[in-house]
Amino acid sequence: MYEKKIKAVVEQIKNGELDSEQAFETLKDLPFQDLGYANIDYHREIRTGYPEVIYCQGKSTEHIYGIVKAMLEKDVNILATRASEEVYLACKDLHDDVIYNKQSRVLIFRKQPFKVSKHKVLIATGGTSDIAVAEEAALTAEVLGTQVVRLYDVGVAGIHRLLSRRDILDDCSVIIAVAGMEGALPSVIGGLVDVPVIAVPTSVGYGSHFNGLASLLAMLNSCASGISVVNIDNGFGAGYNASSIIRQIERG
Repeated sequence: MYEKKIKAVVEQIKNGELDSEQAFETLKDLPFQDLGYANIDYHREIRTGYPEVIYCQGKSTEHIYGIVKAMLEKDVNILATRASEEVYLACKDLHDDVIYNKQSRVLIFRKQPFKVSKHKVLIATGGTSDIAVAEEAALTAEVLGTQVVRLYDVGVAGIHRLLSRRDILDDCSVIIAVAGMEGALPSVIGGLVDVPVIAVPTSVGYGSHFNGLASLLAMLNSCASGISVVNIDNGFGAGYNASSIIRQIERG
């Protein structure tokens, strides 16, 4: 969106429709906007292809409200992660098209229809306890324009559930495997497919699971090739990475 705006200003200068002072006034807030407590990076979409995302955890509701209000003045979708219900209730009246997923704590303000890629990302979970993290990945990918397929509760405790859906595995260009406990799901999937597998360890497990550390170490030590690993419960990172891969595929 901002790239188009900059190009339009350049054309207006070239055609004599804007003088230097008018152009400056038009562009001065594009690099970033200083709110005093936050600097909103409006050029991030130009550099990386995706707008800045609001990470809500640790921020005050008042600050989140101010950031959302400022970003809504731009013609861009807003994705906020780790958003509590309190944040949703405080901000929901700022825009008329708001999506909030309480389970994954993802909050979306939709200003533009989501793009839908031709290539698909599959998001698979070991169990239903992993769905909150999986939905963070799924909603992130969807906001970023990626077609998402969900395949939940297909962990190794009942591996036939996964093997019976080989058609879905083979139809997707990137797979996100979300699992807690011993974190075995990515290794199994990695041995079945010829596409990138992004492993997401979750903090689901008993005792010496160490809040996801056991799953993280298991995934990092996977004997299956082609697996990359994000941090514990980092569904956002997985969804973002998968979308970036899909974008490169479609560019090619």
